[in-house]
Amino acid sequence: MKKFTWRKLFNDVHLWLGIASGLVLFVVCLSGTIYTFREEVEQLMDPEKYTVEVPANTPAMAPSALISQLERELKGQVTSISIPADEASTYTISVAPAQTERKPEGRPKQGRGEQKEGRGGEGGGRPATYYVNPYTGQVVGTPESATSEFFTTVMKLHRWLLVEGEVGKIIVGISTIIFFFLVLTGLFIWIPAKAKNWKQGLKIKTNANWKRVNHDLHNTLGFYSSLLLLVMAITGLCWSFGWYRDGLGKVLGAEVFKGRREKPMSVAAAPSPALSVAQFIAKANELLPYAGDLRVSLPADDTTAVVLQKSKTGFFALAASDKVQLNPYTAEALQVDRFSDKAFNEQVASLIKPLHVGNVFGTFSKILYFIACLVATSLPITGTLIWLNKLRKKSNKKSRRSTATQLAG
Repeated sequence: MKKFTWRKLFNDVHLWLGIASGLVLFVVCLSGTIYTFREEVEQLMDPEKYTVEVPANTPAMAPSALISQLERELKGQVTSISIPADEASTYTISVAPAQTERKPEGRPKQGRGEQKEGRGGEGGGRPATYYVNPYTGQVVGTPESATSEFFTTVMKLHRWLLVEGEVGKIIVGISTIIFFFLVLTGLFIWIPAKAKNWKQGLKIKTNANWKRVNHDLHNTLGFYSSLLLLVMAITGLCWSFGWYRDGLGKVLGAEVFKGRREKPMSVAAAPSPALSVAQFIAKANELLPYAGDLRVSLPADDTTAVVLQKSKTGFFALAASDKVQLNPYTAEALQVDRFSDKAFNEQVASLIKPLHVGNVFGTFSKILYFIACLVATSLPITGTLIWLNKLRKKSNKKSRRSTATQLAG
């Protein structure tokens, strides 16, 4: 009987967990790899929807004029407008269907355009998204496309294996838990039995036979990508299990996905017209004096604050936004929520999605995540080959022993 060792235990756990979840993890990791650069691929496939030619000596239309024009043409109500820092990019506009009920008499007309009470509220329906040329006001496209449909399918494959309902989500969630322990046991196995051999786990011996190369690909690349893979697993479970999401929030001391439930502040209705969107933007830029992408969420009624979110852009830009809430009648700052002012645990909780999808530090981290996820996709394959090679080796040993026994007899 072989002597018990921790290495053997972890090796066995690693092996059987990998066999149990390998196929699901291959699909989840492959779909995650493909999804990493969704935005960039969509912009590459349909550039006319995302970029415009900047006319010489012609400024972009005033936001209020643009909103009024779109509300007339689309027969709806603009609920938000996203203004990128890049002047050659289109604006993203959300438009809700027009309200059917008649506007009460005596209600002050809004300064942003002829908008009615209840933007996207009761009876308004869900807003539609349009890409708009900021210099002409022309609608150049919508998010719907063959590329977008493809990535939506990839996302469904990643989230619940295209199995509608809770079943697919649970399968992916359990496989993700297994993946977490696979990474941990893999790290333990990676530690060499003899300290003097520690360098062997840091490089791939390309001049060896294919079995050794395959082993090094699994062992070495798994080690280098392990930190990011652990982050992906820890954050990914937030979409699979509510109990896990709530538990992680308690551990962090800050609610995960808190922004989904946050609503704009309330203000007292005033007899005077609301200020223009340009005035709101000017106030936000005064409070947040840096260049960046800006999103303006317009009030749903006369007693709701205007919400502006601003985020920095760039190759290493942090995927975090600062938020300002303004009184729509005076542009008074009701609340200024800067990401840098948050406690570290609150920052982490608000970055769960960027930490999972990879854009936490802009394009730089997306490249790292893409590589790590590609490695994760290969691990079930290289791991299976290692297992098959070991089985074949054991089978050959048994055959040789049997032959030797027969000859001796």
